[in-house]
Amino acid sequence: MAAHEPSSLLALVMLIDRVPLPIPPRRGRGRPPIYRDRLFLKALVIMIVRHVRKVHLLLAVLAEPSPDMARLRARLVENGRCPSRRTWKRRLAALPETLPAQTGRLGRCLVDLLQPWAGGGRAAPIDSTALRTSVGVWPKKDRERVAVPHTAIDTDAHWTKSGWHGWIYGWKVHLVVTVAAVWIPLAAAVTPTNVADNEEAVRLLPELPDETHYLLGDVDYDDPALREQWTTDDRALVTRRRGRYPHRDGGVGVHRVFHHLRPHAIKNPTSSSRPSSPATSRFPPTACGRRGTTSSAPSSSTNSCCSIASSRAGTSTPASKPACVPPVDL
Repeated sequence: MAAHEPSSLLALVMLIDRVPLPIPPRRGRGRPPIYRDRLFLKALVIMIVRHVRKVHLLLAVLAEPSPDMARLRARLVENGRCPSRRTWKRRLAALPETLPAQTGRLGRCLVDLLQPWAGGGRAAPIDSTALRTSVGVWPKKDRERVAVPHTAIDTDAHWTKSGWHGWIYGWKVHLVVTVAAVWIPLAAAVTPTNVADNEEAVRLLPELPDETHYLLGDVDYDDPALREQWTTDDRALVTRRRGRYPHRDGGVGVHRVFHHLRPHAIKNPTSSSRPSSPATSRFPPTACGRRGTTSSAPSSSTNSCCSIASSRAGTSTPASKPACVPPVDL
């Protein structure tokens, strides 16, 4: 690598400066923040790529005497100032609430930059995965009578029953990614586990790039309202439908491809683990999660998110006839 060429991590951090972040909500009284959220999003990307889970380890990584780290440190300064260790902890802990929207914006910028669909296809799979809460569980009998046994319970989470994992109390990550040589997240959302996949998909569709032609999903996305909103002359919703075997619809081919990708996915994200830092305890960087959720250790900011979507794409109920069959180059 030439001396003037930035490393992959530095290039990714520099890309964040070009991402249009959501407009922050109107603040009330009090001193305005000195540092913008963009600064802490850069730090979170560094933590994900370098497999760093605690703030003091992040500061140790940034203190390395190398040219790349010197350039990274310069990117984490605003108005000639750098956040203190306590500010890093506090602001990283507050960052997760906006991460799903920021993940989608960053992914769409990467699509414009990398052009992953240049070879054809222009398809995007959508799926969800449930994450068990790492704090207290609210028993159903106590929830029905609105009685909170202790303060450690995450009252915003909810119950759902998965045919694969059984009963789960926690949150659900909804994710849309590209189907290409590079898997890039296009839209993300975090909801309680009892939110239906097709309902959240309707809210995610406006965020997808215009060049997206095929939306791939399992039987949970075979919804008339979703199909009507997405299907146009150059767009098609390809899902599996319930019915008797044998199935010969387009969703069967999608199921077969995702089933082959399943061994390459990350570990089961529903397994509980103790969070190790404020940034990861409230929000798993790999899965665009939310407070109180847990996930397995990240490998990269892009492939880990996409692996979650592909890891469960082949576990749905079979389907029957398609509205449209995607091209072979998918």
